[in-house]
Amino acid sequence: LQPYQSPERIAALNAKNITSFAMELIPRISRAQSMDVLSSQAAIAGYKAAIMGADLAPRFFPMLTTAAGTIRPSKVIIIGVGVAGLQAIATARRLGAVVEAYDVRSATKEQVQSLGAKFIELGITAEGTGGYARELTAEEKQQQQEALAKHIATADVLITTAAVPGRPSPKIIPESTVDGMKSGAVIIDLAAEGGGNCTLTQPGKTIVHNGVTIHAPLNVPSQVPVHASEMYAKNLLNFLTPMLKDGAYAPDFSDEVIAGALLTHEGKIMNAAIRQQVEGA
Repeated sequence: LQPYQSPERIAALNAKNITSFAMELIPRISRAQSMDVLSSQAAIAGYKAAIMGADLAPRFFPMLTTAAGTIRPSKVIIIGVGVAGLQAIATARRLGAVVEAYDVRSATKEQVQSLGAKFIELGITAEGTGGYARELTAEEKQQQQEALAKHIATADVLITTAAVPGRPSPKIIPESTVDGMKSGAVIIDLAAEGGGNCTLTQPGKTIVHNGVTIHAPLNVPSQVPVHASEMYAKNLLNFLTPMLKDGAYAPDFSDEVIAGALLTHEGKIMNAAIRQQVEGA
């Protein structure tokens, strides 16, 4: 339902006294993993991001030994190690690239290393709740940008995935960092739906700035429609099945998962954040 992007739709559902659920609002807890739409679709986006990077890059990803000499592997740097970032790491590694990754959540270091990538340590951590990082202070953002710029300057492909539903994507890559990248480098901004992680990003467009290609795709899972639909359907089935008792629709609105996803019910907008956005109160 995209509640954060479509307040008019939510208001209309509420006005017609419709009970609605937003799959995006399902709590990110162990019991709800099989229902987690954000994770299933993010996995597709991460996979496609690596493929897009390989397609747009003017270089091979793997090391090749040929009669014309040895070709060094490309370096791929991934910013944001959530589901999309992890899948991007795994896919870029399968394609033969040398991969480095960064996340403000230090707990992701082990996950990065388990996939054969190097974790970039900047000394800045921002552990948050619900699987997301907390917002950095202005000073921390400045430190992060300056430290990351040195690493990004060496990248052939940069994939950014830092996004939080309902909020603008954090600006991690300023124009000065892009200016420091090598000619022919590629940025795949998976956070384009929220405005992008790069200040130069134009959502839905591909531009070239000082020899650096900045690709900002929208609705990436739609590029893998068969498996995206299969995974989404399975998420829906796993979400709806507990609500069916002896073939009848009987949801337990006190259940943590059902209550968390409940958007409108009996003429009320149940999610506090969405209610404030729609009603301003």
